[in-house]
Amino acid sequence: MQEGLIILVCIILLILGIVGTIVPVLPGLLLSLCGLLIYKFGTDSELSMVYVWIFSALTLLSVFLNYIIPAKTNRKYGGTKWGSIGSIVGTFAGMFLIPVPFGFLIGMFLGVFIGELLHDVSDSKKAFNSVKGAFIGFVLGTGFNFLVGVAMLLAVVLDLLF
Repeated sequence: MQEGLIILVCIILLILGIVGTIVPVLPGLLLSLCGLLIYKFGTDSELSMVYVWIFSALTLLSVFLNYIIPAKTNRKYGGTKWGSIGSIVGTFAGMFLIPVPFGFLIGMFLGVFIGELLHDVSDSKKAFNSVKGAFIGFVLGTGFNFLVGVAMLLAVVLDLLF
């Protein structure tokens, strides 16, 4: 019975981790990795250590990519540091001040736009392009994290079934 409870906790952590790849208040892949590690070392699992190493490396890689991808796409579309700062401020403000499920996203885009306008009030086209770059960066980073989280869940479920 105890192993069943451990497996249930692992599955819940893996699912919460996947949700966390989209919702920034949850630590995403770290939750998924915790679920995978608890499953590997807390049960009689025969899951190969290769999976643990690969998913640990991908989680570490995602930490770096979450900073690099948005910055690169923002710069590619003409964004400045003002837009990047606006993105961070807007994300946090959106989480707490915009009472809709994806308020953080609305806040991020508004933050980028306002930050770019504060940098150069006469160039709204540049501000819109920066928002487009922020959106593309968000989609790429979130997509990568989501796929890694789903892969961790599948590794555990397949190990359970076979």
